[in-house]
Amino acid sequence: MARRDTPEINAGSMADIAFLLLIFFLVTTTMDVDTGISRKLPEKQPEDVVPPILKEKNVFEVNINRRNEILVEGDQYMKVEDLREAAINFIDNGGGTAEALAKEDLKVCSWCEGEKDPASSDHPKKAIISLQSDRGTSYATYISVQNELVGAYTVLRNRYSQKKYGKDFDRLNYEQQKDIKLNIYPQIISEAEPTK
Repeated sequence: MARRDTPEINAGSMADIAFLLLIFFLVTTTMDVDTGISRKLPEKQPEDVVPPILKEKNVFEVNINRRNEILVEGDQYMKVEDLREAAINFIDNGGGTAEALAKEDLKVCSWCEGEKDPASSDHPKKAIISLQSDRGTSYATYISVQNELVGAYTVLRNRYSQKKYGKDFDRLNYEQQKDIKLNIYPQIISEAEPTK
């Protein structure tokens, strides 16, 4: 009786197919990217640098405690939803007098639509938002507060660019955006070390 050859499967083509499937899955699979806050960290200052003297009225204090409660200006509890409007009112106050601002080479804020309250910020370039959280603060609350504070600057920049250029801030060219970011509404948010 003659021996029959058993049929063999060509394994070379199987390796090619497996390799092609691997490439297909690598190309088509999406990877989750961590999201976060875009911030430029300050450079390390030399030890002999003298910190600038700040007027207390030019600092908008926002504190978040371990129970995720937001305390604004040291005496007023506020909801996250109300924080953006309070920050806009502070930044856009423009309460500085021409004489006081001239000493610092600043002009009176003619574009500010705030109340011009002399007890609040003098100029958008002088308005500092100080944010301090607690180590027990939830990440979600911290991000929500950050979002509202940055959103206040976005609202003000959009409003100014609509008046001056007739379009939203993000549709302006680079030079126009740079001018607004540096000279009209610079984003000045100071983050202090979390309390224990």
